[in-house]
Amino acid sequence: MMKVCILTVVHSSFDVRIFHKEAKSLAKAGYDVVIIAQNNKEETVEGIKIIPLIIPLPKPKNRLERMFLLTLRCLIKALKQNANVYHLHDPELLPVGMLLKLITKAKVVYDVHEDYAKQILSKPYLPKFARKPVAWAIYILEILVPRVFDGVITATDDILTNFLNHKRAMTVKNFPVLSDFAKTGKNIRHSGDMFNLIYVGGITEIRGITQVIQALEFINSQKRVKLILYGKFYPQGYEKQIKSLKGFEKVEYPGWIRPHEIPEKMAQADVGIVCFLPEPNHINALPNKLFEYMVCGLPVIASNFPLWKEIVEGNGCGVCVNPLNPEEIAQAVEYLIDHPDEAKQMGENSRKAVKERYNWELMEGQLIKFYKDLGGAKDEKNQDR
Repeated sequence: MMKVCILTVVHSSFDVRIFHKEAKSLAKAGYDVVIIAQNNKEETVEGIKIIPLIIPLPKPKNRLERMFLLTLRCLIKALKQNANVYHLHDPELLPVGMLLKLITKAKVVYDVHEDYAKQILSKPYLPKFARKPVAWAIYILEILVPRVFDGVITATDDILTNFLNHKRAMTVKNFPVLSDFAKTGKNIRHSGDMFNLIYVGGITEIRGITQVIQALEFINSQKRVKLILYGKFYPQGYEKQIKSLKGFEKVEYPGWIRPHEIPEKMAQADVGIVCFLPEPNHINALPNKLFEYMVCGLPVIASNFPLWKEIVEGNGCGVCVNPLNPEEIAQAVEYLIDHPDEAKQMGENSRKAVKERYNWELMEGQLIKFYKDLGGAKDEKNQDR
């Protein structure tokens, strides 16, 4: 049996892409899957073995400790696995991948979740003068190091353009798993009840939360509207800033929820909101929440980026707005309230589009094909590994 060792020092061991999509799909296809990550214990979940990075040592205190100490621990634990394939999920692990290529005969795959060079341009913890040099350093590192790896997987087609010269690079998008949302049904409610907007995910300034809450101030006071926020604020000071806005009077904040709770919560809403600001890493992103709203049969209010407009308005699934304009966001909310039949049709179009084009079941086939093309399981020299 081909053994796959998945490595991450950044993400949770139960990260949606890492565990619930890729690892579970590989295990279902017959691969022996191990995840090395920041977990609080060694355990086996749904046939996938999880090896903790931090036990018995304490968690890293800062990013530098994570980048150096955790990556070293990750390398040591990875070598003990004697795997056929090492599947890396963080740019911090690129040096680890290089060493695994030098020390072992295993295949090495780099899985790119974000365009990290673009993402670094919006990081608040870096001073502005340092962002461009750091972004360039990451860009060059990502271009050069993965060339010696056996494959690259990207989360979007836009990220894939950074790796077009690689011998084996392909996109495996973060679309929702249809079976996770099989029990959700949606009928838009417009009978005098509260009209519920929903946002699920990280609550940060660059994700447009400020403008969305400001938009609540512009909605006709006779329309009963509530925004339900699920997620964690970052940084912590941003929560105080948001709660000081007048529009927060129309916000319900239950906090963070687990992935398995998302379908039920979305099914209780009327509209999904995803109004990310036009940061470099957002323009061509494919946020999970957009497609999760859609598979739950929700009409969507989304940023008017060209790619998002193609998905949302091109499939008749919602309304795209300027995310920097609270009044325009408010107008979109009022339009959906005032046109319930159209909103209902948008929700039906949303679910149909995901079932036909934007689902993990389609991506799963691409992931398994990618692994078969690696040839590790067919290589007789590796059968006794």
